[in-house]
Amino acid sequence: MLDYTLTMLRRSRRLFLDLVKVMLPVMLAVKVAEELGLIALAAQSLDPITRAVGLPVEAGIVWVTTALVGMYGGVGALVGLAGHMQVSVAQLSALAAMMLFAHSLPVEQAIVRRAGASFWLTTLLRIGTGLAYGWAIVAVSNATGWLAEPADLSRIASSGGDGETGWLAWSWGTLQSFALIFGIILLLLLLLDLLDRSGITQRITRMLEPLLRVSGLDAQVAPVTTVGVLLGLTYGGGLIIEQAREQNIPPRPRFLALAWLSLSHGLIEDTLLMLAMGADLGVILVGRLLLTLLIVAALAKLLAVLPDQQVTRWFAPNSAPP
Repeated sequence: MLDYTLTMLRRSRRLFLDLVKVMLPVMLAVKVAEELGLIALAAQSLDPITRAVGLPVEAGIVWVTTALVGMYGGVGALVGLAGHMQVSVAQLSALAAMMLFAHSLPVEQAIVRRAGASFWLTTLLRIGTGLAYGWAIVAVSNATGWLAEPADLSRIASSGGDGETGWLAWSWGTLQSFALIFGIILLLLLLLDLLDRSGITQRITRMLEPLLRVSGLDAQVAPVTTVGVLLGLTYGGGLIIEQAREQNIPPRPRFLALAWLSLSHGLIEDTLLMLAMGADLGVILVGRLLLTLLIVAALAKLLAVLPDQQVTRWFAPNSAPP
């Protein structure tokens, strides 16, 4: 029992250090950019794009903050700007969906790259899908009146306090986040090992086979993909890094799993967070999952006809075992 515990702790520590090496430098760079006002500047430069989607300039600030800082950074921006925004439920839901598709890009996409997929291709996939989906939701609302009623943002509007945003608060929050991540990694590895030893993993995989056939995902990456879909890309991508050490996952299933995770992950926490902001569940969950399914299925068909060399070169250039 002691040997098993020490083995799992060593695996958890190794995976945790892998993630910290990727996350911490990026988080520092983003914090510096935030302090220098570069994130707000980036949002202003993207104003024509957000207006083309059908959203106000404030939505651009929220989205860019989310894309660079993370979901909670974006929510903080939304709370701070809520008193100045006048949007419909459809517009709010479109913005929430865009936030869900593209958030924490510097950190999460660094993890995706480490796990084996193309950094730029998956980043463009997330941004492009978010913009296209957001535009479609607003366009349908404008044409049909669906979710056209004004969104009530008064309940989340900031009272004007700045809160703790300095370096000391950031450092303490980062330490707490890393401690939580280590604990979750340890629990996930224990859970996956238990599921594998008990045969439950195989049964879950068989249950997922119809969905896997539709989306093109390989059964080899189904368990860790499911974890990432439910809990987050950081954990799903981290587990793919871990699994790649144990078995050499080919470039095709690795890219498809990471493409799925890039588009739809953290379905529990992130979805509840956006629901609390007032977004529509059908838009931010059902529609997002269906669109992810269609996109991954299309990517699977494309990759099936490409030679192995081109798949590795274009889609999974970092797919050698870490």
